Amino acid sequence: MYSRIIKYPDDKSFFLFGPRGTGKTTWVKQTFPDAVYIDLLESRLFIELSADPQRLGNMIPVGFKGWIIIDEVQKIPELLDEVHRLIENKKHKFVLTGSSARKLRRKGYNLLAGRALSKHMHPLTPEEIGSDFDFKHSLRYGCLPSAYTESEPGEYLDSYIRTYLEEEILQEGLTRNLGVFSRFLEAASFSQGSLLNVSEVSRDCSVERKVVENYFTILEDLMLAYRIPVFTKRAKRRLTSHPKFYFFDTGVYRAIRPMGPLDLVEEVEGISYETLFLQVLTAINDYLKTGYKIYYWRTSNNTEVDFVLYGPNGLKVFEVKRKGKITSKDLKELNIFRTDYPEAEAYCIYGGQRELSSGKIRIIPIEYALKNMDKILT
Repeated sequence: MYSRIIKYPDDKSFFLFGPRGTGKTTWVKQTFPDAVYIDLLESRLFIELSADPQRLGNMIPVGFKGWIIIDEVQKIPELLDEVHRLIENKKHKFVLTGSSARKLRRKGYNLLAGRALSKHMHPLTPEEIGSDFDFKHSLRYGCLPSAYTESEPGEYLDSYIRTYLEEEILQEGLTRNLGVFSRFLEAASFSQGSLLNVSEVSRDCSVERKVVENYFTILEDLMLAYRIPVFTKRAKRRLTSHPKFYFFDTGVYRAIRPMGPLDLVEEVEGISYETLFLQVLTAINDYLKTGYKIYYWRTSNNTEVDFVLYGPNGLKVFEVKRKGKITSKDLKELNIFRTDYPEAEAYCIYGGQRELSSGKIRIIPIEYALKNMDKILT
């Protein structure tokens, strides 16, 4: 079990959201060993509480003052009304895990109106993995806990994709045609780290555009992917309007992305560098509450930088390169960005081993950046 850096309140209920496989259940069981544990994946409990959510109160011992865990709460959203009542009347403390906050919000379910905080569990970070962290392994298989603990991480990831499709997508009724959705996933993987053109993905998988747009929304609802907006504040140039798309974990991306004789390993690895950097950046930004919003920047003439962070601690911009040697040409986009935003802290993250600088641009090895993301963000 890896030590997680997520922080939780001592005396207030909270939701713990995150994709399947990020370690939510393992963490709550180890963190709250004396809790009353209610697992909605257990069929008997699911049937009992679905029939009558008020039975939840009967499952809590009289006078119990500890934590109560409801795992996969989105399976029975109606339970949240009963949780609300028990917090108000009995002062109970709940940990409510789930894989879709947005789905609950969009359907208008009770999210406890401020009586519970929202936390998020991400794939493992290098800080959490510690001495076991292996950059090449993470680049290929990602950072889900089982991708580090299973003897065959590739087989685990293949199973993860299939299981997620069957258990989350089909059982939740999010689509009626699993084969079409699988084809969509494969087409979407070619958009990883790129401007998202929904019409193009629609053509690639032979599915109507409205259906594909809904599928992308499903991926976001289940926290399997992000759409990153373009940074437009105080814009001095004409910018693109399309978001960029990323699956949440580089191992999941590479398990979905088909590879054939015409696919360049270097291209896929370059995108994997970006993905791995983004997932660690996202996790540390969230866990440390540094308050940055994540964007990218791209002008109408295709000048682009990978990630722009904007928040109360300032403006930071990152360009991620797989290559091991950086030239002035590789820094061109960062310099153009700094022309428009001279106050920005600029970083080139690359595949070399030495920390360098060029003017006001810091050039940092990616392994160092991943292991020291907290220092970079604060």
